[in-house]
Amino acid sequence: MGRPVLVTGAAGFIGAAVAQRLLNRGEAVIGLDNLNSYYDPALKRARLQRVEGANGDWSFEQLDLKDSAGVSQLFAQKMPRAVVHLAAQAGVRYSIENPAAYIQSNLDGFGNVLEGCRHQDVEHLVYASSSSVYGGNRQMPFSEQHAVNHPVSLYAATKKANELMAHTYSHLYGLPATGLRFFTVYGPWGRPDMAPILFAKAILSGSPIKVFNEGHMRRDFTYIDDIVEGVIRCLDKPATPDSSFDPLNPNPATAAVPHRLFNIGNSQPTELLEFIALLEKALGRPAIKDLQPMQPGDVVATAADTSALEAWVGFQPNTPLQQGLEAFATWVQEHPEFIR
Repeated sequence: MGRPVLVTGAAGFIGAAVAQRLLNRGEAVIGLDNLNSYYDPALKRARLQRVEGANGDWSFEQLDLKDSAGVSQLFAQKMPRAVVHLAAQAGVRYSIENPAAYIQSNLDGFGNVLEGCRHQDVEHLVYASSSSVYGGNRQMPFSEQHAVNHPVSLYAATKKANELMAHTYSHLYGLPATGLRFFTVYGPWGRPDMAPILFAKAILSGSPIKVFNEGHMRRDFTYIDDIVEGVIRCLDKPATPDSSFDPLNPNPATAAVPHRLFNIGNSQPTELLEFIALLEKALGRPAIKDLQPMQPGDVVATAADTSALEAWVGFQPNTPLQQGLEAFATWVQEHPEFIR
């Protein structure tokens, strides 16, 4: 079957979905995750069980990316042809409370992945960045052409650093690398620390929802299936140097080396109060709203310009929010054990 694809963060929300999609199309897949307790590991194990059910050439390694020797050994033994790097310490607000976790996982861990790719001649590295890199920017929609020099959380800073690290490896070692800036991913099997599950849990239990910035934040909510489609299409088209790159007027999204950056978002930013109204409708119950001020590390709005992604791989996320929330609500009601 040839060399496998390594998916880091394979027990995570996006990682498990990507691994399952790769298996379904006949790829050999190695999943890697440390199964940490940032949120309930039972949910992570349940996702892995679904991946195993794909009945493909699947293996799983429980390993922390901070273990440089272990990561090096894994790359040497498995010799992946490509890597989809989705492992990271997630969460904007948690980065304010525990910055060391982000430095160790998102910087040290990513450095170990880059070293593994370099030494084992990986054909393409696709890695997760984030819309949070746009930070204090107010020019909407966010474009890869915009400068991202003003992060407002350490999480965002580590993602910007990942983009710079990957570019450097592309420059020094010719590693084709593609960074994907995800915009507020939601859907079945999502993370319990994110708004959709937090809101659904509160609505179903009759508890108040903490609505920050009094509900006037806007987010570009992007359905999980659209994220997976974008990841797979980018994986199948390795980054190449931009022949038109002008060092006197540099394009932040491309380079004279094989490194590219793309937004993956639905391009339909929605105010939080509207999101809650749609979720109320999908769950068939009203929400009790506790309006709160803006939180440190948050941004007022996100909106994705995905024209570069569409031009590169012919795909633009397009799942309507109402449709996605209906699928999410069905999952929530079928799996109450994950929202307790």
